Amino acid sequence: MSYEISLLTTICIAVMFALSLNLITGFCGQISLGHAAFLGIGAYTSAMLSAAGMPFLLTIPVSMLFAGLLGLVVGLASLRVRADFLAITTMGVGFIFIGVVRQQDWLGGEMGLSGFPDSGLSKMSFMLLTLAFAAATAAISVYIKKSWMGRIFNGIAEDEDTMRVLGTDVPKYKLAAFAIGTALAGAAGALYASNLKFIGADSFGFVESVTVLSMVVVGGIGSVFWVVVAAALMTALPAWFQVIGDYKLLVYGGLLFAMMRFSPHGLAGIAANIKSRNLKPGVAK
Repeated sequence: MSYEISLLTTICIAVMFALSLNLITGFCGQISLGHAAFLGIGAYTSAMLSAAGMPFLLTIPVSMLFAGLLGLVVGLASLRVRADFLAITTMGVGFIFIGVVRQQDWLGGEMGLSGFPDSGLSKMSFMLLTLAFAAATAAISVYIKKSWMGRIFNGIAEDEDTMRVLGTDVPKYKLAAFAIGTALAGAAGALYASNLKFIGADSFGFVESVTVLSMVVVGGIGSVFWVVVAAALMTALPAWFQVIGDYKLLVYGGLLFAMMRFSPHGLAGIAANIKSRNLKPGVAK
């Protein structure tokens, strides 16, 4: 039972992380290859505050605020670039984060950070906490997608220049997407640190950014339900099958290629195609 609780906890954190990127990349069309840095910012913020004596639950909103503010800074620096150049810029942010952490002894340097107080919750209680946060993140995502803000995000993703012509303050909404998405990643990072009780720079590098991007692409860029499904499956499968864990980057890179080549809309697109075929006259039973 302990294994199942730990796995479900990890899945809930991964779902939060994937949905946070989906808000930026899926809803608003802003490609990020350095999103793991904000997971790391949340993790290190929570760990350091816990070590300083702050109760764990209070470190979560502080981690969200700090990650969101830094996300806002990155967003400001990225306003003048798009598409591939934006991806390269965000990837650079990820490398900067890793480089800074490795050079700071008070952050654990190359050896990582451990020994900070845990949440004080039992495994079951902590799992329920992560489940509640994952459900809240999904609910926020659905709300934003259906709101006027979500429609503007979608318009920016589809045709940013047209939205500018229509009078939309595009930079403001891009910054909003970065701030909300990175804040949610910060919350996931706080839970991640408390769950593992150890954090190191390599846990938040390019591989993790590609992993979470794979979850979003496989689920379907912009979909909430199918990104949750993809995040859950892609977190559980390496735990169930050792070979996937050993060749994680290769497997996920292959999934990215396959989805972009054969099903650009991911599992959401596949499900929609199956549904439309079943609804055609003469096909439905």
